[in-house]
Amino acid sequence: MEVDVLSLDQLDKIAPVFGQQSFNDHEQIVFCNDPDTGLKAIIGIHNTVLGPALGGTRMWNYATEWDALNDVLRLSRGMSFKSAITGLNLGGGKAVIIGDAKTQKTPELMKRFGEFVHSLSGKYITAEDVGMETADMDLVRTVTPYVTGISEDKGGAGNPSPITAYGVFMGMKAAAQYAYGSDNLEGKKVLVQGIGHVGEVLVEHITNEGGEVYISDINQQRLESVRDSYGAKIFTGENVYAADVDIYAPCALGATINDNTINALKAKVIAGAANNQLADENLHGHMLQERGIVYAPDFLINAGGIINVYAELENYDKQEIIRKTENIFDTTLEILSMAETEGITSHQAALKIAVERIENRKNSQS
Repeated sequence: MEVDVLSLDQLDKIAPVFGQQSFNDHEQIVFCNDPDTGLKAIIGIHNTVLGPALGGTRMWNYATEWDALNDVLRLSRGMSFKSAITGLNLGGGKAVIIGDAKTQKTPELMKRFGEFVHSLSGKYITAEDVGMETADMDLVRTVTPYVTGISEDKGGAGNPSPITAYGVFMGMKAAAQYAYGSDNLEGKKVLVQGIGHVGEVLVEHITNEGGEVYISDINQQRLESVRDSYGAKIFTGENVYAADVDIYAPCALGATINDNTINALKAKVIAGAANNQLADENLHGHMLQERGIVYAPDFLINAGGIINVYAELENYDKQEIIRKTENIFDTTLEILSMAETEGITSHQAALKIAVERIENRKNSQS
């Protein structure tokens, strides 16, 4: 009798959601398809114990639909912990639209996506992310109220990127304080990888404090523009991870901290805006710890954006947005100290606090 033997890849595809490595007891995954507009999107709702799931929409030309699913699962999970550790009464969600934002994004596609968001009746609230602009959120707002990050002239908090960058800057200063004994970045060499909306503002903050900034990006035009605006230096070496710098700030896509990069790192601090920087949270968190590299957990220090859009729901002003974002400095120091005291990684320490807050709320509701 012949027995069929399934490969790991085949086994994974038998359970396309529940079998994914990134699935973390998500409450709901919504697949959105509209042939008329070309929309193919996935909405991931990880946890709504603390409140409605709020998280941005990313439009990216994924190599496969499996990559898109994995991304939305990891991102939505991260949003749960980001809101929890920042003290916001929000759950975690995220959405991805499969496609090239430069050539395939249309007003019709964005409105159709908004209709799918609206069908969830407020369980998921969307916002701006990679490949999106404030104007796109304004379009979504024409078909659903469940969107934040809309233009200030329409009553919103506007583009969250500057506040995201400010929060990363606060986390970077705290990590520098922990590693070098001072939060002053004057004279520190910082490599910013990815100079989109957030990365550019981060370059500005570091430069204004006297830091020596090196920049890396796949877009040569952006590199030259940021260089000319802030006096940053374009990194020209072969291996960006082996750059002779004090601080590495990943501000593009995730998983840049992995088996191939950790041993090359010369920076003693990692503090950037990218989500899911550790390819493997446990393995690579411990590898950084063993090498004595101070890692500021991404879902903590990049929380400025969600603080900014949360203001639209809670009706607090710019002053309160800045105050809440500046708290990232103290929380980062707390996390790093806790990790050292308990002998765990900084990622584990941050995760522990976030999970405890969610569990405490869950138990109080039962």
